[in-house]
Amino acid sequence: MEYNRKIINNRPSIDDNLVKKCREMVGVMSASAVFSDAQKRDGVMDHEIKFRSVNKPFIGTALTVKLSPGDIVDCLPIFDIAQPGDVVVIDANGTANTSIWGGLMSGLARAAGVAGAVIDGSARDTDESKLLDFPIASRSVSPRAAHSAESGRTTPIEINVPVVCGGQIVNPGDLIVADEIGVTVVKYENLEAVYEAAIELASNEEKVRKEILSGATVAELLEKFGRI
Repeated sequence: MEYNRKIINNRPSIDDNLVKKCREMVGVMSASAVFSDAQKRDGVMDHEIKFRSVNKPFIGTALTVKLSPGDIVDCLPIFDIAQPGDVVVIDANGTANTSIWGGLMSGLARAAGVAGAVIDGSARDTDESKLLDFPIASRSVSPRAAHSAESGRTTPIEINVPVVCGGQIVNPGDLIVADEIGVTVVKYENLEAVYEAAIELASNEEKVRKEILSGATVAELLEKFGRI
């Protein structure tokens, strides 16, 4: 039967050292914009996917979750495989009025070392998540819970499969960069080149900021850096 479907794939093989370098950019000004610029403006999720609890930027690898339209369940099985630094990315089909993430999920995620959650759907208990200092980016917020607490079901669910979140295809292991501006996705196979471009862009932008504060004109900035 449809509701018996439960697929949990293993974490893909990734270069943890490269991911660590990317995570170290979490303090970069407008990190989601920098990583988008490094991809020629690609990888940006819909603007509706935005912070709903704390304004706490995060960067990490995607642990993906795919739910079924009209049968939204709690995502408890993620905690069988979640690792510190993961970002839970949930394809809930944009379901706006039924939440599949709340305060207890945030508590469990924080205990597991999860960096944050990105949900193409609804979250609730954002006040509790604020107290836990756990960041959630979602399409909407609603008090209505998924049916799992009543039915006991946590299927159908697929974990670590390709999903669509905020209009972007996200594969397990892709890099997720989230801040108050928005959410950017970097395909893992492009990560090394994108990181190199992002670190250069961030460095140049910091130099431009200093030049602006020192009184540089637009013409001088364009001549020196080629862009603003």
